[in-house]
Amino acid sequence: MPSVLVVEDDQFVRSALIRHLTEASHTVRSVGTALEALREVAHFRFDVVILDLGLPDLDGAEALKMLRGITDVPVIIATARDDESEIVRLLNDGADDYLTKPFSVEHLSARMAAVLRRSRAAGGEAPPPRVIQVGGLSIDPLRRQAQLDGAELDLTRREFDLLTFLAGRPGVVVARRELLAEVWQQSYGDDQTIDVHLSWLRRKLGETAARPRYLHTLRGVGVKLQPPAAPPEQPA
Repeated sequence: MPSVLVVEDDQFVRSALIRHLTEASHTVRSVGTALEALREVAHFRFDVVILDLGLPDLDGAEALKMLRGITDVPVIIATARDDESEIVRLLNDGADDYLTKPFSVEHLSARMAAVLRRSRAAGGEAPPPRVIQVGGLSIDPLRRQAQLDGAELDLTRREFDLLTFLAGRPGVVVARRELLAEVWQQSYGDDQTIDVHLSWLRRKLGETAARPRYLHTLRGVGVKLQPPAAPPEQPA
């Protein structure tokens, strides 16, 4: 039975979420402040956290960063804000998904199911047996470490998963639908989520979409990872 922590200061919204999640056979705990949320995750194990951004004691974005400092529990942001730059920042700060208020209980259920499937799949898979080497990229899936030309890459969990998945298929064009299914464990979703993570991953690899080194986008087809082409030999 999945365990859910609802972090929401609006009592009406919180009660509705608790009722819906309980009816869906989830074990639910709820709090109304960021401080209480941090205490909860420090003392109890949860399968997913639903985090409101408009908390009375601390902005939810800051609470997310603090949560990521102590736990890898999947976090779904529930927000009335629809600013694209803020959504991008939240995804890169460790959010696993987000919902813009108002949202239906069916939408919430679908997003939660996708997050829980991904979490369970990651926990049930045997550790990959080898280090992946593509050009100057070295990826150790077991230790969740990645290096570029010998320098450690500071990747978020999702960036690492995306890079590992693509690096395991060097030179193969992977459709966005497959990335959603395999990396995000979602059967549907917004391409913006993939674009955000690809953009930040490119930045950490020292490249851009206009001047790619490893990550190449084929418009309307998908994405592939391949090592940079060797420079042509100079005549003697």
